[in-house]
Amino acid sequence: MTWPTVPLAGAIVKRRGSVTPQKYPDEEFELYSVPAFDSRQPDLLAGHAIGSAKQLVEPGDVLLSKIVPHIRRAWIVGERTDRRMIASGEWIVFKSEEFAPEYLRHLLLGDEFHARMMQTVAGVGGSLLRARPEQVGAIMVPLPPLAEQRRIASILDQAETLRAKRRETVSRVDELVHAVFLDMFATAGDLWPELTIEEVAAPRKGSIRTGPFGSQLLHEEFTDDGIAVLGIDNAVRNRFEWARPRFITPEKYQQLSRYTVYPGDVLITIMGTNGRCAIVPEGIPAAINTKHLCCITLDINKVSPVFVHSYFLYHPIARSYLRGKAKGAIMAGLNMGIIKELPIRLPPLALQQDFARRCDAIAAHRTVLSDSLKGADALFVSLQSRASRGEL
Repeated sequence: MTWPTVPLAGAIVKRRGSVTPQKYPDEEFELYSVPAFDSRQPDLLAGHAIGSAKQLVEPGDVLLSKIVPHIRRAWIVGERTDRRMIASGEWIVFKSEEFAPEYLRHLLLGDEFHARMMQTVAGVGGSLLRARPEQVGAIMVPLPPLAEQRRIASILDQAETLRAKRRETVSRVDELVHAVFLDMFATAGDLWPELTIEEVAAPRKGSIRTGPFGSQLLHEEFTDDGIAVLGIDNAVRNRFEWARPRFITPEKYQQLSRYTVYPGDVLITIMGTNGRCAIVPEGIPAAINTKHLCCITLDINKVSPVFVHSYFLYHPIARSYLRGKAKGAIMAGLNMGIIKELPIRLPPLALQQDFARRCDAIAAHRTVLSDSLKGADALFVSLQSRASRGEL
């Protein structure tokens, strides 16, 4: 069944009143702010510490952030307590007897509503982008009977819970590699020789390298296809992922071929998000790395790339060394010399290879779980889209 549509203007609450530190210096409030959103718990705030004026909110109000990049955040004000509730100015406040709060929250987070809301965004003061409430109020949304709204919200709540549980399961699998590594290598390290990364790199010139600097590779030399150029975004999640495409011509590659990356190389970010790490996968097409990455070709007769990858990420010696060196730099960052000198406790190769096999098994399990999560995400988006069109 297709439901009638109504503009949201009737559900937008005009400011009920302002709370300032001068008015209520000794009162304690529950503050609904964007930083508090992540914990889903309002902050407790004394009146004298309020800062800029806040708006009063009530239980059952639906708050939607209007400021980019937090614009896709919405939550429902909780049950009344012995404190008054206030919200920062970045929220548009909704409440209407025609809308069940749970249904309205899902509606405001749907793809179709979000696309329309983004069309109302404009700059403030030349920099800050925010949605304009008066234009948000003109957006038409489906209005089923209240009983039907609650049924729809219940379906979406169940789908949302399912995807949250699967996301948590994937996260726990990621933590498993960390736990296995520490169990196998962090406690018995004193028994093994201490070398440096330079000593476990392949015994040839350029086995540890950063990408081309300065005029060697200019931004205008990037092309729409050709030889791939790897950057921070390919390693920032601590596993190799294809990200924003960057390419150079085959002719340019011939000039820069000494920066080629190979399967099994370990990449570590040395600018921006320092110390993120990834292994170049098998089957990668021809590619080079940028100056923002240090690329290490290892001596596989001494060391496993999987072990080195986890060593960078998890071993207390490596973490302490990298934090100290990055903090001590003129600008927070690393360089090839720092990476070369990084101390590494080297366990027997057979033990490293056993760890790599365990990681492979965990990775296979993670792939299955990730596929399941993608299915839950797709189901939720589909249900949310149908709800926003009045078809659920």
